[in-house]
Amino acid sequence: IAQQHNLKEDIARSYRRLGAVYFELENYTKAVDFDRKALVIDNELRLMSTSQIDHVFLADAFVRLNKTDSALVHSVMPKDTFHAIKTQFYGTLGSIYLKMGNNAAANIFYHKCYDSSLAINNFGDAATACNGLTDMYLNLNNLDSAVYFAKKAFAFGQKSSFKKETMKASRTLAKIYDSTQPALALAYLKMADVAKDSLFGISTIEEMQNLISQEQQRQKELVEAKTSYQNRLRWYGALVALLGLLTIAFILYRNNKQKEKANVLLQHQKQTIERTLSELKSTQSQLIQSEKMASLGELTAGIAHEIQNPLNFVNNFSEVNKEMLAELNEEIDKGNYDDAKAIAKDVIANEEKINHHGKRADAIVKGMLQHSRSSSGIKEPTDINALCDEYLRLCYHGLRAKDKSFNATMKANFDDSIGKINIIPQDIGRVVLNLLTNAFYVVNEKKETGIENYEPTVSINTKKIGDKVEIKVSDNGNGIPQKIVDKIFQPFFTTKPTGQGTGLGLSLSYDIVKAHGGEIKVETKEARPDEPFGRGEGTTFTIILPQS
Repeated sequence: IAQQHNLKEDIARSYRRLGAVYFELENYTKAVDFDRKALVIDNELRLMSTSQIDHVFLADAFVRLNKTDSALVHSVMPKDTFHAIKTQFYGTLGSIYLKMGNNAAANIFYHKCYDSSLAINNFGDAATACNGLTDMYLNLNNLDSAVYFAKKAFAFGQKSSFKKETMKASRTLAKIYDSTQPALALAYLKMADVAKDSLFGISTIEEMQNLISQEQQRQKELVEAKTSYQNRLRWYGALVALLGLLTIAFILYRNNKQKEKANVLLQHQKQTIERTLSELKSTQSQLIQSEKMASLGELTAGIAHEIQNPLNFVNNFSEVNKEMLAELNEEIDKGNYDDAKAIAKDVIANEEKINHHGKRADAIVKGMLQHSRSSSGIKEPTDINALCDEYLRLCYHGLRAKDKSFNATMKANFDDSIGKINIIPQDIGRVVLNLLTNAFYVVNEKKETGIENYEPTVSINTKKIGDKVEIKVSDNGNGIPQKIVDKIFQPFFTTKPTGQGTGLGLSLSYDIVKAHGGEIKVETKEARPDEPFGRGEGTTFTIILPQS
């Protein structure tokens, strides 16, 4: 990149030199052509100082071609223009406004050029400014001022290499003195010829032609070098592109092979995962069923106790009805129809009681079957108060059947305004049963520690809150240690001794409640040895369900 930059900079420099030579030869059209080429390259390379010089050269050439509009376009000075270039801008602007007949503006810019040139001892630009002022005063027919600045231009031209300005000043003075002082006019005319000979002598013209030839040859060589460099770049670019394509092809080939291997491995892993998932689902189903049967086992004794009561009623009233039917026959034989009718009424009343308690036993059996079978997954309107009351008594009697010495206080407070809510009854029943079973377990465990004046208490409450129903199961056991509160809903986590719990109860309960669009929360306070009993230790599980 640096080499290409240098080549372009050399070409621009060559164009600028050719433009200057043609300007001196007064071939301004050629000068404009080369200066424009130089400007294009300098702008491309963002060379500020040289591009400003290009603008000055173009403005000077356009002035000589009487194209003042074009000259003005190239005479706009940037704010950061260098001082030496700025003096040239001032002189060019003076020449433009002089051509346009704006003497006032020409006077301002020629004087700026004059002052700034002397500030840096630039006698050539000072001579240019003085010649411009001479022309301006001649236009104004002010010969004294014209002579004054023409002499200054002649003097500054002599001090510099600007022979052209010396020649111009000499000719102007010769013309002014031609009618008044012929001898002086002749002297200045001779000086003008000397300056012309030194400027346009044969040797000088040959030098300029040689310079043009050299610069053209140099320009040709630079263009050839640039072309060669660009060709090399193209070749290198093609080589790099080819290497890049080969590299990409190799990477794609390798990736394709790796992808094929990965696909085979993934297919194998997929089959393994699917097989493992199937086994896990089967195991999960077995564990869930095991948990159901475990909870059913907890209920067995309670169910037996609960079903025994209606069966006793059925048996007792059946025996009574048998005796009363015998009496009924005797009264009919005796013709005591009034007594027979009274006995018949009592038999009917007993039959109603038998029917009632039979249905009670049937409901208990159906509940047991519903609890043991797989969930239908269909929600139905359910009396949540009746469901909670049923499982409270079944849990309690189940524990009593195992341990006759156990006694606990059962408290129930049901909100009658709830009515029926839309749930899967066997699933929510399983959740309530699990929480009640755990509650009775922990109060029994605490009772067995021998704490004095301890009264095991388990309560269940329901409450309607807006469009939701809240079920609370509370106990006054030892509470749950804070370090394990976050783990209680994890599968297989249990605090019960080995063989007494699967650790799936609360995990399944959590999943069931979430599936119903509800939430389950726990509040607990662990009992402390230094606190007297009755300070609120224990645990409360809260189930919140949507009513519909």
